[in-house]
Amino acid sequence: MAKVAIVLADMFEDVELTSPKQALEQAGHETTIIGTKAGEQVTGKSEGTTVTIEKAFTEVSPKDFDALLIPGGYSPDHLRADDDALAFVRGMFADVKPTFSICHGPQLLVNADVLNGKTITAVKQVAVDVKNAGATFVDDEVVIDEPHKLISSRTPADIPAFDQTIVDKLAEWQN
Repeated sequence: MAKVAIVLADMFEDVELTSPKQALEQAGHETTIIGTKAGEQVTGKSEGTTVTIEKAFTEVSPKDFDALLIPGGYSPDHLRADDDALAFVRGMFADVKPTFSICHGPQLLVNADVLNGKTITAVKQVAVDVKNAGATFVDDEVVIDEPHKLISSRTPADIPAFDQTIVDKLAEWQN
């Protein structure tokens, strides 16, 4: 089974963390919450879910993980200013590891400068950012960019389809 890095900062969109994390774990995958400081508690913006950062970016390497999950909310905006977070994301893309991004998650990908030539979706207000970063924006529930192993979704309303897709494709890509 896969080891999935979940990158997180304060004010994440609760369900965009909790639902995919649960789906991945129920499918037998191991998840690790990574942020700027191990032991720090971060809080969701909608439901006040409290999560403890398990590892700092400085303590891990992309080589330690098989896939990446980027929940939305304000978390990606906070992380996009962190050089260690950007380096981690670039490393995951350099190794073509599956990446799952929802809602505002692509903001982190924009600043990591990894979207050129990719196809992605996001919440509508991020569409211009991803286009300016060289990506093709598609306004669909779930978008799979197969050659780059990038799966994206728009909003919490798309979570059931997003969860099923990431679990199914991760299994496929591991075989």
